[in-house]
Amino acid sequence: MTAELVRGQNHTLPQTRLEIRVSAGTPVVAGATLGDERGTVRGVEWIAHPGSPQLPGLEVSQQAAADHRLAVDLEALPAGAHRVTVLLALPVGAGGPVRFGAVPAPFVSVTGLDGTEIATFTLTDLDAESAVSALELYRRQDAWKVRAVGQGYAGGLAEMLADQGVTDPAALAGSIQEAVTRGLARSVAPPPPRTPEADRVRHATGSADHRPTAPPPAAPEPPEPLADPATTGPAHTTQPHTASGPAAGGPSAAGASAGGPINYAHPRRQHAAPPSPPPAAPPAQPGQPAQPVAGDATGWSMDERLYNQIWGMFEDLARAVAAYRSAVDFAESRMDQELDRALSDPRNRIGGAGDRAREAARAKRDELASRAREALDRDLAQLAAEAAVVEPALPAAYAGWGNPVWHAHRIPMEIPMALRIGDLHLPERTDLRIPLLVRLPLERGMWVDSGRAASESAALMDTDRLRRLAMETAVAHAARLLAVYPPGEFAVHVIDPAGSAAGPLAPLVEAGVLAGPPAAGPGGVASVLAHLTRRVDLVQMAVRARAADSLPPDLDTGEQLLVVNDFPHGFDDRAVTQLRYLADEGPAVGVHLLMVADREEASAYGPVLDPLWRSLLRITPVADSHLADPWVGHAWTYEPLTIPPGSRVLEQVLAAVAEARRAAGR
Repeated sequence: MTAELVRGQNHTLPQTRLEIRVSAGTPVVAGATLGDERGTVRGVEWIAHPGSPQLPGLEVSQQAAADHRLAVDLEALPAGAHRVTVLLALPVGAGGPVRFGAVPAPFVSVTGLDGTEIATFTLTDLDAESAVSALELYRRQDAWKVRAVGQGYAGGLAEMLADQGVTDPAALAGSIQEAVTRGLARSVAPPPPRTPEADRVRHATGSADHRPTAPPPAAPEPPEPLADPATTGPAHTTQPHTASGPAAGGPSAAGASAGGPINYAHPRRQHAAPPSPPPAAPPAQPGQPAQPVAGDATGWSMDERLYNQIWGMFEDLARAVAAYRSAVDFAESRMDQELDRALSDPRNRIGGAGDRAREAARAKRDELASRAREALDRDLAQLAAEAAVVEPALPAAYAGWGNPVWHAHRIPMEIPMALRIGDLHLPERTDLRIPLLVRLPLERGMWVDSGRAASESAALMDTDRLRRLAMETAVAHAARLLAVYPPGEFAVHVIDPAGSAAGPLAPLVEAGVLAGPPAAGPGGVASVLAHLTRRVDLVQMAVRARAADSLPPDLDTGEQLLVVNDFPHGFDDRAVTQLRYLADEGPAVGVHLLMVADREEASAYGPVLDPLWRSLLRITPVADSHLADPWVGHAWTYEPLTIPPGSRVLEQVLAAVAEARRAAGR
């Protein structure tokens, strides 16, 4: 029976291999410290955080997220460790809430590896605190217990670490927040806040109900988060797919910060009937998973259902692979421990006893890994069947260039929920691709990395060929954006300082869909940047003054996309400053960037460009494993969308855009 703890209460733990699950209404940083008998942290090597997520017996998430799963093996902790304290903190400088009093109360549960809850704790009565010691696991007379702590710190991570005896806590807190900032800047963004009506309805049974047991091993370097697949999930889970947006059923962080009441109910236990039922799945054979159905999610429209379903598939795949990798890691760890115990006896180091111990440990390891792979294969097969049904049903905005829906595409009268900018896959099954969707209107710009250091595939390509491919990728994305917006509501500007991208830009120029000729030379660069900077300034002032009617009649209030080739060549200090201003302030008022540049080459210009790069979603013209999910931090391989060889779909789409504009008189 689950023990629902209140602050200060404790409960005996019946097992030593555990999972600590955190559910919050906003992205939080999760970490843990180890303490000795007096609760003192002996050094940074006893602290697990996003920049150093693994310790013996302990693993935490690599980035900020609304949902976390921390893996704990109390028997594998370092000698002298008697306490594990779970820490939560709000990210600094991420544009989110700055105090826990402005968000729904975080919920923490201690579970077994099968997901059975042992103890839970809701962190209520927080106000100005930006960091909190949530709970602690501690040893008492050879038994382990959990205690609900809920101690908040208005001084943030630094104050909390100092309270635990950490030397130079401010520096460590800064490094943790920097690791989180890097992760957020390179992340597929979670979906936007949704009400319980948007929760995905799962029809699968049998193996589709597997839950992961722990996060996967940390990647050597934090990959870029899918920060929206991108704004971009499957063992089919029964939990609602809220990702890192405000929890279903709870108030949003924005609403709370405005002074409204906080709902302290557990954000993951809200249930409500959807506004419209999803299509019924065909009946399944006894003991078999139900047949997949396109639109297997709730929503007000089929587009919304498909969007939610794709997000659900992405989350399911992330967690299924996390469960598999965790199980394999556990099998390896268990084998090592059994070998250490067996060979610690000198009598087993020679002769047949040692060989038999090794064989038995390896056989057990192989059995556990095999069972984990069988469970993963069942989940992957179900997901592959779902993907095969979903892909043909996608609307143009969600479909790849090879989908026939593009040949019958008509320019819409309203924008779709999202746009597909590529595919994602994991090495466990590379043919299982999940569409990478970004929400519309765009919430952040994009950067197409044209450098050879971007990936192994890029390193093998000729520099000129790679740069041309990067610009062709940018042109294809611009064309997709033009094709999914109503006529005249989306404009594309191009800066090509040296005129080197004339070939890739030809489809846009010849179709006559650009706002003006590609800008070249210092004068052209300055003119376009001044025009867009003026637009941002005027719209911002109108919004603040609530005087939209006062905007000049010649001002285009539609969405604007600026495509910049070969940055920062041809940009002086003033132009760089203007571009950074557009990256920071533009998205909120409809001005977006699509940069094409070699990140390594641009690093020679110093750290002044770092904020610009971090504000953009990095994509590549060739496959690269640089994106991460918001749940367990897998390194996902991004595959750019490609136009089938010999296809004229790009020209057909741009011709349709031009014709729709003429018909609308734009």
